[in-house]
Amino acid sequence: MKIAFIGLGNMGGGMAANLVKAGHEVNAFDLSEAALAAAKENGCATFTDASEAVQGVDAVVTMLPNGGIVKSVYEGSVIGKAPAGAVLLDCSTIDVATAKEVIAKAEAAGYDMVDAPVSGGIAAANGGTLTFMVGGTDKAFQRASEVLEPMGKAVIHAGDAGAGQTAKICNNMLLAITMIGTAEAMTMANKLGLDPQKFYEISSVSSGYNWSLNAYTPLPGVGVQSPADNDYQGGFATALMLKDLRLAMEAAASVDATTVLGSQAAEIYEAFAEQNGALDFSAVIKTL
Repeated sequence: MKIAFIGLGNMGGGMAANLVKAGHEVNAFDLSEAALAAAKENGCATFTDASEAVQGVDAVVTMLPNGGIVKSVYEGSVIGKAPAGAVLLDCSTIDVATAKEVIAKAEAAGYDMVDAPVSGGIAAANGGTLTFMVGGTDKAFQRASEVLEPMGKAVIHAGDAGAGQTAKICNNMLLAITMIGTAEAMTMANKLGLDPQKFYEISSVSSGYNWSLNAYTPLPGVGVQSPADNDYQGGFATALMLKDLRLAMEAAASVDATTVLGSQAAEIYEAFAEQNGALDFSAVIKTL
């Protein structure tokens, strides 16, 4: 299969490389010369014009920073430029309304398209172990799955257009809440004189079990290996968590959903990101 991949940042670069490893022919585009050079080393054909990269392809994958850019790229460089039979996959994390709007425009032009945001972070993008939550028709999902499977460990059909984005922002709101709770509990246990490792050993097999504790322990030298053991570098940046929380709060407001803890988490990460945007989101524990 010939696939155009637009957006080769921390996530997209590894994803495109895994498509090449799976035997696909990949046309890669990014505004960054360094990203294009890395893509070329990984076996991609590189382009300096997105509309040229999508010529003659079977699928187009995008991994872009925000909804405005996604809309601009699809309207200006993909819809009407890629072959009518191509399947389109947006793996960016954006607002639900824009995802639905772009998919509607693509479908009106005769394309099958899905929103397919990811969970897993940079390591999973590089390792091909991402989880994809996919919104779109049954037909579009079936076609998109062939493209997504080499890049992930799980490809889940969440529902109609926009459902992938809904799942992503709700999931990450929950993640932010549990990370703050885990950080507070670990800090409190430590200040009360309990060895943090002992707290981890107890809580990780008790009712306090959660992903932030068990799979992404926020204290260095405690529990599993995580960005905390690398001075909170790498992983999922605080600024990205804040972006997802803002999207979640916008979506909640649009449907009058009650998100008391989600709102408080957004406020905490808003304050934390002003000084620590480059650090991993688990570094919130350093402020407690």
